[in-house]
Amino acid sequence: MLAFILRRLGTMALTMLCLTMVVFFMINLEPNLRKLSISQLDMRSSDEHIESWLVKNGYRQNFFVRYGQWLGVWPKYPNIDPATGEAVSRFTYCNEPAETRFSGVLQGDFGCSTKFKTTVAAKLFPALGATGILMFWVMVTMVPISLLIGILAGMREGTRTDRSLSVASIATTATPEYVSGVIFTVIFASWLGWLNGSAASATGQGITFYNFTLPVMTMAIYGIGYIARMTRASMVEVMTQQYIRTARLKGLGFGSVVIKHALRNALIAPFTVIMLQFPWLLTGVVIVEVMFRYQGFGFTLVEAAGNNDIDLLLGCSLVSVFVVLFTQLISDVGYAYLNPRIRVQ
Repeated sequence: MLAFILRRLGTMALTMLCLTMVVFFMINLEPNLRKLSISQLDMRSSDEHIESWLVKNGYRQNFFVRYGQWLGVWPKYPNIDPATGEAVSRFTYCNEPAETRFSGVLQGDFGCSTKFKTTVAAKLFPALGATGILMFWVMVTMVPISLLIGILAGMREGTRTDRSLSVASIATTATPEYVSGVIFTVIFASWLGWLNGSAASATGQGITFYNFTLPVMTMAIYGIGYIARMTRASMVEVMTQQYIRTARLKGLGFGSVVIKHALRNALIAPFTVIMLQFPWLLTGVVIVEVMFRYQGFGFTLVEAAGNNDIDLLLGCSLVSVFVVLFTQLISDVGYAYLNPRIRVQ
């Protein structure tokens, strides 16, 4: 198992390196660099002024040099002010030192946010914390309900209960977040008047039950149907196995057979699906957080993309890649522990 984990970690590091290089190249295309320079200068800036700003701030260096500087494996050289000939920092509002240094992702320096006028870490990590709280309550709500629905439907295959739960699961899965979010807003905020407005800023005003309910419900309702369908299919397959029939012939009660023999094996496939919900939640929070003005990771990502904030976009991309690969690693390890045949092999 240890060798398996080490191999996966190596693959994970190589994949992160390749994906971040592709993202770095796409974000630093010429139109993006020009938009960034214009946002820092003036809309009426000449091409010479724009080019001078890009050269001064190091955006005209070799691609691999800049990528190595972002990673922290290549030194960052000071910017030279052409007027005075002195070394100056790239962005004064981030207090970047004006000397040659190794400073990148590996050293914990994610760069400077040109939109929020602060370091990327100061903006990104509080937003991740707010989204982490949101995702935690989504999983707490989504997983137990979906497993219960799937197990009940799989235990009673073909019955009215199974058909009713299956129809409800399909309906929730077929409804995207931006539709269910609007529906919940209309029902709970407009008709019933239970919620005074949509979700407020998580980082500015704090998280309360009232400004937190709609985002959690909107994200959970979609995943409930998907996990429930996978759990039902796995439960139906397990209930037809020979060892289940043998247990019933020995005189064990139906509930005992389900809990002691069927449930663990039936949860192998849903466990993988549940772990893969984390990457989906990262994409789901982009829609939900913008809709409800919840200032978490998704809201920050949209703000960075809309304002061409290159360093913040790179930080968000790095976090997204890490979350996807890390949850897949946990999924593979958990699958091996749940399935003895994988451990034997």
